Amino acid sequence: MILKVSHVFKTYKMEGEEVHALNDVSLEIKKGEFVSITGPSGSGKSTLMHIIGLLDNPTSGEVILDGKNVASMSEKELAKLRNKYIGFVFQQYNLLPRTSSLENVEMPMIYGDIGFAERKRKATELLTLVGLQDKLLNNPNQLSGGQQQRVTIARALAMEPAIILADEPTGNLDSKTGAEIMKLFHDLNKEGHTIILVTHDSAVAVQAKRTIKIKDGKIV
Repeated sequence: MILKVSHVFKTYKMEGEEVHALNDVSLEIKKGEFVSITGPSGSGKSTLMHIIGLLDNPTSGEVILDGKNVASMSEKELAKLRNKYIGFVFQQYNLLPRTSSLENVEMPMIYGDIGFAERKRKATELLTLVGLQDKLLNNPNQLSGGQQQRVTIARALAMEPAIILADEPTGNLDSKTGAEIMKLFHDLNKEGHTIILVTHDSAVAVQAKRTIKIKDGKIV
């Protein structure tokens, strides 16, 4: 087991009223799994993604990552764990605009105190892995949407994370490019990477080996 969410609740206060975004959610994800989390807008899947990704703490409950209960850790502690354990792939790419593909992939390694030469070597290796060996020095505005998403996948792999967490990774792509990105995730999973894919697109969700459906803050 790599990740365990146990009896997690997440409550927000909006205009004086309590909104239960997550209501007693429990799940386990094992090393090497390819899991999708799906549900309609407002179902709680984004809140669950933020908690799994250590971007937010639950109101109550436990989140066990690699044997550590992270549910009540400080932001500083969570930031260190995020950099070490989780690689993010976002729908909007979140690449630094005036920065090359190589430098974008290097960013997590800078925060991880990896030396200059090793960063360059590894970033080059990862961009080659995702088929962008000829785009190392291109800025994001010189890349297609699919190429930008490949840069984000290379960046997600930079710290050799335990989990790749992808949020609507094909949402901004045409169907052909989306299929290419999904094939890349399948290839990474075959190599042993644990992948959690969050999507509202059922055609994307069913490509995972296991699907977790969420509705009204509960797993259904």
